[in-house]
Amino acid sequence: MSVYARADRDSGVAMTAEDRAPGRPVRVLLADDQPLLRTGFRMVLGAQPDLDVVGEAGDGAEAVDLARRLLPDVVLMDVRMPRMDGVAATRAIVESRLPVRVLVLTTFDLDEYVVGALRAGASGFLAKDVPADDLVTAIRTVAAGEAVVAPRILKRLLDRFAALPDPLETTPPALATLTEREREVLVQVARGLSNAEIARKLSVSETTIKTHVGHVLTKLGLRDRVQAVVLAYESGLVRPGA
Repeated sequence: MSVYARADRDSGVAMTAEDRAPGRPVRVLLADDQPLLRTGFRMVLGAQPDLDVVGEAGDGAEAVDLARRLLPDVVLMDVRMPRMDGVAATRAIVESRLPVRVLVLTTFDLDEYVVGALRAGASGFLAKDVPADDLVTAIRTVAAGEAVVAPRILKRLLDRFAALPDPLETTPPALATLTEREREVLVQVARGLSNAEIARKLSVSETTIKTHVGHVLTKLGLRDRVQAVVLAYESGLVRPGA
């Protein structure tokens, strides 16, 4: 079993594998304030014929600048960096509506960083001790328009929500725009069910569920299923163990 969970492709701004020219490698930008780590990442990724490291940044501000100029498919983003941290840099890239996706990679898998990065629009969150093969696969997954979160980090997220005595007060008004079926689908997504599993549970086609998921993401202004899970738990729509 892979060390990360993956989510279905969304319809966001970022390029997907199909948008790239046939055979073109996934372009990766490395953003980490430690040169030695960047060298290690470059060596691991450089050994893959379908991955191409196109640039390196030593801080968040430089990462944003290079993302705008180089338009990589994926930014491998550290969290703790000088001048601008990885969460702020991720937010700047996403708000610029660049065809770029961000995969956050850090040793600091603390709740506030996970939630902050996902709220900022990151497409994934992995710890730096992830095996090289899984890092490579995660980059390919994110480049294809999907989302990844390490299971141990996702568990920490759910534990955090379980510790909340009450739902957060900032319940998104957009939840009220969902139809009854769309809310039902969102609940099942938050419980970790795949489209196929939801389709069987609700006795409809998988295509219908994909359509509902797309409508949910659009109405709530979310990039992917990972952000949908976070919103569902933070708003109290779903509670851990319920």
